[in-house]
Amino acid sequence: MKERLVQLEVLRYDPETDSEPHFQHYDVLCKAEWVVLDALNAVKESMDPTLAYRWSCHMAVCGSCGMMINGEPKLSCHAFLRDYEGVIRVEPLANFPIERDLVTVVDDFIDKLKRVKPYLIPRDKKSIDEGEYKQTPAQLMKYRQFSMCINCMLCYAACPEYALQPKFIGPAAITLAHRYNLDSRDGGRAERQEVIATNEGVWECSFVGACSEVCPKAVDPAGALQQVKVASTIDWFKEHLLSGVKS
Repeated sequence: MKERLVQLEVLRYDPETDSEPHFQHYDVLCKAEWVVLDALNAVKESMDPTLAYRWSCHMAVCGSCGMMINGEPKLSCHAFLRDYEGVIRVEPLANFPIERDLVTVVDDFIDKLKRVKPYLIPRDKKSIDEGEYKQTPAQLMKYRQFSMCINCMLCYAACPEYALQPKFIGPAAITLAHRYNLDSRDGGRAERQEVIATNEGVWECSFVGACSEVCPKAVDPAGALQQVKVASTIDWFKEHLLSGVKS
C-alpha cells in the first residue's frame, strides 16, 4: 500500500503560554486512503501528544471535527489527503474564538440554537395512550432536507455576515428553526418567528450562499433562509394589509 509524506502546518495556541497563535510544521508519513483527521491523529499519537482538536465518529456524522483546511471549512474526517498537494494548512474554524490549538469556543452557537427552540412543540397535546403523532411521507418531505443538519458549524465559519455581525443568529440555527416550522406536527412557529424574523435573524442574511457551498450534508441553509424570508414577508402582508379583509 502506497504511503506519502504529507506536510502539515497546524495552528497552535495555548492561552496559558502563548501570547498569540502560531503555526507548527509536521512531516507525517500517511497512507493513500487517509483523511486530514488521520494525519492529525498520527501527529498526536507519535509526534506531539499536546496537539488539541475535536473529533468523534470519523464518519461525517457527529460534526465535531470541523476545521479550516487550506482556508476552507471542512470536516477533517471527510477531507481526503489525495485531494491536496503541497503543504496542508490546518486551522480552527473561522469566526469563533480559539480555546486551544484547533479547538474553538462554540458557546455563541449553542446559545443561538437554544433561542430558536429546535425541537418539536406539539400542535395538539396527546397522552401516551393516544398514540404517536403521525404524518404522511409528503409532509415529511417538506422539511426532511433541513433535518439533516449535524451542527458542524462549517456554515458559520463560511458566513461573511456572521463574521461582520456576531449578533446574527446564523444559518444552521435558522435552518433548524425552519425545519420545525415546516413540520405538520409542530405548533411553535409563532415563538420561533419572534426570534428569526428579525434584523438579527433572517434579515441579516445577504444571500451570499457560502453556507450551502460548505455544508457536508447538502442541507442548503441558504435556501432555507430565503424560504423563511418569503414566509415572513407573507406574515407581514397578512397582518398589515389583509387584517381587515374578510375571507
